Amino acid sequence: MNNADELKSSGLKATLPRIKILELFQQSAQRHMTAEDVYKVLLNEGSDIGLATVYRVLMQFEQAGLLSRNHFEAGKAVFELNEGQHHDHLVCVNCGRVEEFFDPEIERRQQQIATERGYKLQDHALSLYVLCNREGCADKPASR
Repeated sequence: MNNADELKSSGLKATLPRIKILELFQQSAQRHMTAEDVYKVLLNEGSDIGLATVYRVLMQFEQAGLLSRNHFEAGKAVFELNEGQHHDHLVCVNCGRVEEFFDPEIERRQQQIATERGYKLQDHALSLYVLCNREGCADKPASR
């Protein structure tokens, strides 16, 4: 299925801004992007898609289920392709690097905790805020 068909099957008209933004998420090595990140990439490519359009398209994609939104930093929404597989995140508070992970034991314990307290778990989002200590991390800011 091409991007135009994917948009149509999600109930969205296949406009140039929508196609370009969807392609960006599909082709980018950076899986988690803010609206500003998307806008900067489009700007660098010579696109004339405005920031307001980027925000509008990201909201439409989220509503259509094409993207998932996370809030890793206070007040900053980060988007990623919704590929239908649950995962959690490690977020470095120093360099901003985001790493995805899935741990069956954590998933089992969350279910167990909800059940023990008389709840049925519907959904969850787990983000662990960490400090990157990888040697030579390209994302780590230079020392002061």
